[in-house]
Amino acid sequence: MSAWTVEKGQPITEHEIAHLRVLIADERQDRLELLAHLVAGLGHEVIASEIEIRKAGAATAKERPDIALVALGPSSEHALELIGEIVHEAACPVIALLSEKDPAYVREAAKRGVFAYIVDTDSEELQGAIEITLQRFSEFDSLQGAFSRRAVIEQAKGILMERHKIDKDLAFEMVRSHSQHTGRKVIDIADAIVESYLLLPPPPPRPPALGT
Repeated sequence: MSAWTVEKGQPITEHEIAHLRVLIADERQDRLELLAHLVAGLGHEVIASEIEIRKAGAATAKERPDIALVALGPSSEHALELIGEIVHEAACPVIALLSEKDPAYVREAAKRGVFAYIVDTDSEELQGAIEITLQRFSEFDSLQGAFSRRAVIEQAKGILMERHKIDKDLAFEMVRSHSQHTGRKVIDIADAIVESYLLLPPPPPRPPALGT
């Protein structure tokens, strides 16, 4: 991973915004070259420039860009497919570049996962859109991470409740106490519980009580 790559869930610094790894996608080679020149002029690194949808997805998965720019050409469906492929392959924000306002396209692009769009791209407007998009994406990613951690902890509590026949408060206390005893984070303990539960066979059934 490049030292310039923005770490997910962390505040974005001015230095990181000034040096980004950018993937650009357009269905026309001549406009790809113009966009690459514009991006490089802002001090960013163009790591890939693609026309074909399949190649855009593969490049995204391989290069792990900080941000992707997808330009709308004569075929809006092609641009939408590019956006969908990039979003599917990597968790990086996508900015749609439009030559004129197109509300229908913007709505469809939002459904595919685009984070922002700009019209009539110039260097100042593009840099401003990049900065705003990265800040919003960082906040969104942090929120997603919080929800994910909470879900894992709840899953671990459920496993302990089932195995030990205890309530949720005691289950969480088991996790917290083990965390304090081992010096590991609560989320790491919860992850270990969930992973162990998925890998190990279920416990044998309890024998019937005497006299039943």
